[in-house]
Amino acid sequence: MHPESAEPAPSEPSPPPRGKAPTLDHRRIRFRDAAPILVIHAICLGVLWTGWSWTALVVAGALYWLRMFAITAFYHRYFSHRTFRTHPAVRFAFALIGTSSAQRGPLWWAAHHREHHRHADEEPDPHSPWWRGVLWSHTLWFLTEKGRATDWRTIPDWKSSPELRWLERYHLVGPVGLIALLAALGAALAEWAPGLGTGPGQLVVWGFGISTTVLYHATLTINSLAHPVGTRRFNTPDDSRNNWLLALITLGEGWHNNHHYHPGTVRQGFYWWEFDPAYWILRTMSWIGLVWDLRPVPASVYERAEADRARNAA
Repeated sequence: MHPESAEPAPSEPSPPPRGKAPTLDHRRIRFRDAAPILVIHAICLGVLWTGWSWTALVVAGALYWLRMFAITAFYHRYFSHRTFRTHPAVRFAFALIGTSSAQRGPLWWAAHHREHHRHADEEPDPHSPWWRGVLWSHTLWFLTEKGRATDWRTIPDWKSSPELRWLERYHLVGPVGLIALLAALGAALAEWAPGLGTGPGQLVVWGFGISTTVLYHATLTINSLAHPVGTRRFNTPDDSRNNWLLALITLGEGWHNNHHYHPGTVRQGFYWWEFDPAYWILRTMSWIGLVWDLRPVPASVYERAEADRARNAA
């Protein structure tokens, strides 16, 4: 049994409260805000000096998948859509891991994602590829004044959590802490296991620079490519599409048309053959009590899909 006081039952995120939101510029790029992103990309060039090792590749790959899970399962399916419940300690742990991906805090992420669903493919959707282009939807949208801000009106269910507000303010603790841990691990391996051929610089370049850069662009393909490229199972008001390749690199997020049709389920892949390891991992975590109340796909969704398939085949 789980203490009911740990967290309220999941529900559809509430609409923002009435009242005039602050007017923020959502068109003009603030290039100074691109500096941290450019620095992360520049770290990748360090490979010219550090070279590579199997140890560095394994660390980079492991950190990619761990942090992609934190973004996919917790930033998106938990903080944005409340599709399952968990303990506050588990919630904070994965929120902290998520910040190490350099995608800011979970509340900033959830606030913008909820606005995306509320206005999908229509202005002011923060990152639709249709009204300002693919490059805008991929990365430029969060370099504006509005893109950098957290609209607390859209996340009334989270703004009272002091630990999440702290992490929102100090989200840089994630990437800075990860860099420090990688440097310490690299120094320890260079001292105690020199045969592995790695060191602090190499692990920082691969474990943070390269892994984070690949993670960054893989995550953002859901904004830029999952609306113009793929197939549509459901006739949604937006142009969301399912894309198996994007699902492969994002642990299941590529089933974007499924998600836009019914965002309230913990599953993105509605059928067993749709690759969705984030859901499978969450199911495994539920067996040991780390998460619970995973919200399934309603039977009505499958009935609608079957009816549409029969209609198209006729």
